[in-house]
Amino acid sequence: MYYIKSGDRLQCLLCPHHCTIKKDAAGICGVRRNNNGILISENYALLSAINFDPIEKKPLYHFFPGSVILSLGSIGCNMRCKCCQNWQISQAGISEFNYGKSYPPEEILRLAKSKAGNIGVAYTYNEPTVWYEYMLDTARLVHEAGMKNCMVTNGYISEEPLNELMEYMDAFNIDLKAFNDHFYKTQTGASLEPVKETLQLLAKNNKHLEITNLVIPTLNDDEKEFTGMVAWIAKELGEKTVLHLSRYHPMYKLDIRATGSDLLEKFYNLATERLSHVFVGNISIKNYQDTKCPNCGKTVIRRTGYFIENDGIIKSGNCRYCGEPIAVSS
Repeated sequence: MYYIKSGDRLQCLLCPHHCTIKKDAAGICGVRRNNNGILISENYALLSAINFDPIEKKPLYHFFPGSVILSLGSIGCNMRCKCCQNWQISQAGISEFNYGKSYPPEEILRLAKSKAGNIGVAYTYNEPTVWYEYMLDTARLVHEAGMKNCMVTNGYISEEPLNELMEYMDAFNIDLKAFNDHFYKTQTGASLEPVKETLQLLAKNNKHLEITNLVIPTLNDDEKEFTGMVAWIAKELGEKTVLHLSRYHPMYKLDIRATGSDLLEKFYNLATERLSHVFVGNISIKNYQDTKCPNCGKTVIRRTGYFIENDGIIKSGNCRYCGEPIAVSS
């Protein structure tokens, strides 16, 4: 889907790279290949991982808290992040990938229905955009069955395919890696503006949206830039947009020291000046994973790892203590 022919080459329109792909070659993602003038999704239905996970692991803290979701991963990515934690699958193509199994969409639906309490399917682990057709086919079946679909993504996708996907997708976690284009170009091989456009489009369509920002010392930890990002989120997406600040650990091609707890606490405090729901992940800092009422300040969801106590929100979705509406989908 989403390509045009240009002589003996194909131009993929799925993501903002708009790769021009010659015969027998693949795009930047490594898995969309020009096969004699037809663009083929080589990783269709090929999964590198399939697990039932806590929804909080995505991370999605305000979408059916405490639930379980069937999580799928394939191979390939349209970014080249130097700090990727799943580089073994995200930076692989078919030729480097020698394990895994084919799961047709109908089999995924059967598995999703097989576990009591499972709310649906999450497309995650590597970048779901580069297995778009499989995700779309699966999400359509899951949606028709009355279950939920969640996409964990870098947000680097073109508007038209995103619009088509939104009909079936219920929740998104977008990785907003930094708030300057230089970081995106040097650390990911992509650009910032299309990610901002994705975020704005999701907010405009009232989709459940949470954002993850991996804080990397010396690369995206400028205080002025961070406060600018928070201000943009509050203005463009809404003050109740969930923001996850995640601790970086040396990984893949980066050996910069791990993010200190003092920096994460500082950024947490800065972010909570403009946003109602901010969390800190990949590190244990007391109370920074709990959901607090933006009006009375009481804890309404308490988290210890992936165990949660959700007794501060009544069935109407309001705070038990003061009646304030809490931005939680359930």
